[in-house]
Amino acid sequence: MHEARALLTPEGLEGVVATVTDNNPGMDESTAERVVAEALKFVHAAAEFPAVRLAPSKVVDEGWHALILHTKLYADLCEGLGQFVHHYPERPNPERYDEHVLTRTVATIEQAGYAVDMDLWTGPTKSLVSVAAQCQHTGCSSGSGCGTVRPGNCATHGGGEE
Repeated sequence: MHEARALLTPEGLEGVVATVTDNNPGMDESTAERVVAEALKFVHAAAEFPAVRLAPSKVVDEGWHALILHTKLYADLCEGLGQFVHHYPERPNPERYDEHVLTRTVATIEQAGYAVDMDLWTGPTKSLVSVAAQCQHTGCSSGSGCGTVRPGNCATHGGGEE
């Protein structure tokens, strides 16, 4: 099994975790570290399997957004993984929700060699962790045909819902 935190330097990880805690008042540092670790696993899986339609859970998307805000770190991470993983946020819409996307994403993360923290991969109505996220992803990752999603469809750039 891989260790996702090893994808970043200790300083880089600390900075991303701080962004998650800053964006989510009341979230403890250990939960923020778990969120960032799952986001790293998601990005790695999306880079390794660009043809698979993947999406983060609402909680994991919070960590992905924090990674993206550290632009140099995120660009270096994606370069090291061999594929830039683009972010395509959408406004929440239950009619677009793919009930299988999280199962597919978790299986792909496991295929990439990670153990998954299942408490952070719940659907939009079952989240055990509250985050600032207010958009969703229908299954967009690196090269999975997301060109029709318009930039700016997310209410805040602070998060997303599956």
